Amino acid sequence: MTRIIGIAGSLRRGSFNAALLRAAQEFVPAGARLDIESIADIPLYNYDMEVNGIPEPVARLKDNIAAANGLLIATPEYNNSIPGVAKNAIDWLTRPPADIPRVFRAKPVAVMGASPGRFGTVMSQNAWLPVLRTLGTRPWFGGRLLVSQAGQMFDADGRLTNEMVRGLLRDFVGGFFEFAGPAAPSPSAPQPSSGHQL
Repeated sequence: MTRIIGIAGSLRRGSFNAALLRAAQEFVPAGARLDIESIADIPLYNYDMEVNGIPEPVARLKDNIAAANGLLIATPEYNNSIPGVAKNAIDWLTRPPADIPRVFRAKPVAVMGASPGRFGTVMSQNAWLPVLRTLGTRPWFGGRLLVSQAGQMFDADGRLTNEMVRGLLRDFVGGFFEFAGPAAPSPSAPQPSSGHQL
């Protein structure tokens, strides 16, 4: 069974990106799972804290990502880059450095995002690429999901209601699960590239 861990890079209760992850669960292929994990309990990184032991929320998330077939990040965009809380979570997940291969090496990763603005997190998604490369992950470049004007795409209960976006999300989720699954291509195999800007 293909199992993907999903994390949203926002702590806001009404986060569009958390809602996008929940919507993605609707399109998971039969026999597969998308398990959404929270970064809300991960403290600000502090080496003084690390020397006393990795915090339990960090250790648990590390183990879950290490055991999964892939990682799906739903990222907001703050000041044209990665949200601080999301980068902080990644920084904790790489401690100690000896654990990086266990958690991230060759791990299939996809990034999507939703924003109230017009550009759909394109700068944030681009900013994730050097981080993912540094960690030795295997990013999926077979699709891109940039949800702009997100306030018009979700209803008051956080349900994705725009049918065009739902169709793009269905294709995105299906493509990533195929990439991350047991029959995934080797890292050297070329992947088709497409972009979706809404």
